[in-house]
Amino acid sequence: MNPFYRLRSFFALATLTCAAGTLAAQDLNNDRLERIKTTGELRVCIWPEYFSISARHPKTGELEGIDIDLAHAFASDLDVSLTFVETHFGRFIQDLKDDRCDLAMFGVAITDQRKQHIDYSEPYLASQIYAVTTRTHAAISEWQDINQPGVIVSVQEGTYMQGFKQHNLPETDMLVVRNPREREQTVMSGQADLFLTDYPYSRKVLRFYDWARVISPTADSTDRPFKYAYAIAQEQPAWLARINEFVRQVKNDGRLNAAARRYDLLPAVMGAQDN
Repeated sequence: MNPFYRLRSFFALATLTCAAGTLAAQDLNNDRLERIKTTGELRVCIWPEYFSISARHPKTGELEGIDIDLAHAFASDLDVSLTFVETHFGRFIQDLKDDRCDLAMFGVAITDQRKQHIDYSEPYLASQIYAVTTRTHAAISEWQDINQPGVIVSVQEGTYMQGFKQHNLPETDMLVVRNPREREQTVMSGQADLFLTDYPYSRKVLRFYDWARVISPTADSTDRPFKYAYAIAQEQPAWLARINEFVRQVKNDGRLNAAARRYDLLPAVMGAQDN
């Protein structure tokens, strides 16, 4: 065969293969809800280390948290079985794109950067920003003590806290870490004066860290900049509509409040009027 025609045939085949793959992905997304009903299985991505949200009990190993309860509720509403797929914040977007799960249910904070890659449901939780320091810190005991020259704030790279620190605590210095556990280590070792976190994680601090002091925002601060939602791969309007229907239902029928009460998250609940 003429080399020119062989090369042209190769590129034509490659183009058809790519087009077929794209169409297959679109069909999968368009038929997501139908496939879930046909297979009888809902696959939910979770991060199993998110206290009060989706975590393994340290003694029993059983999954627990508000989104574990709500995932079971959603599967029940759909009349299908439930399978949890473990992931983490650094990988879940790719897991959604690769169809490892149908949605992510582990308190995914809404950020502009993530919106470029995933679609969010309506939010169901919201949180203020909290600071965690040591009980013995001589200079920091309330929120007004934080924004001072020389104060070092530890934040996890790529999180909302990083931007919050830059815009709201400009007098402080920032220490950026990659692993969430490094935040505690930097404060305990004296490398940082405090780290920033959200309401759910502050509950873990109060329960397990006897060395720590949680500093709440000032009494006149009512803004809850953290908004949490469920996440799916993009271009699935029918599936997103069904998830939003579920979110609205659990807000109205008391299931969201009941799960939040069980895991000490009631102050973070967003009611139907908060949307």
